[in-house]
Amino acid sequence: MKTDELVSLLSARVAPVPAHAVGRRFAMALGWGLAGAVLLLVVALGIRPDLAEEAGTLMFWLKPGFAAGLALAGLAASERLARPGMRLGRVNAALALPVLLLWLVAALVLVNAEPAQRAALVLGDTWKSCPFNIALLSLPLFASTLWAFKGLAPTRLALAGASAGLLAGALSALVYSLHCPESAAPFLAVWYVLGIAIPTAAGALLGPRVLRW
Repeated sequence: MKTDELVSLLSARVAPVPAHAVGRRFAMALGWGLAGAVLLLVVALGIRPDLAEEAGTLMFWLKPGFAAGLALAGLAASERLARPGMRLGRVNAALALPVLLLWLVAALVLVNAEPAQRAALVLGDTWKSCPFNIALLSLPLFASTLWAFKGLAPTRLALAGASAGLLAGALSALVYSLHCPESAAPFLAVWYVLGIAIPTAAGALLGPRVLRW
């Protein structure tokens, strides 16, 4: 059989991929993952009782703003990496921008703070638990994003796994902001970033095993 005949035979019964199939799959996965993360937050940690009052302050919005910005960049990266042969391109800059902006704000806060206050601004009251709480809340989202990738066609598996973990971590940080009592930028710049880095690293390790075709 000639090559052209083989190609024609293999493609004869192939149905076209529905438009926006990748976006719809991620939307479904993130819907279930977010529901699971919020439920886990309510059951395991609880929502802070003064949330409505704190939401009226400017610094409160630094947490969800950073997490949402990173999550949007993570979603863009994931949707590209779910397709074979796609490169991140300018998405790399979008991934770095929220972190760099947060670090810049944190540096400005520390420079303008009294030396005796700087340790408290970095450590807060919950530094020992914050990154692990974010990683805990990321579990439903991590599972759902890996499921989304598994039904698509990623070829750079470690990078795809890392983007799944980053997306899950950023969204779990967004959910965790409903509980977190901290609002200092130096705290967020260290412990929120570390909390998001945990599922990102786990995704890079698991991606080649879990996402293999």
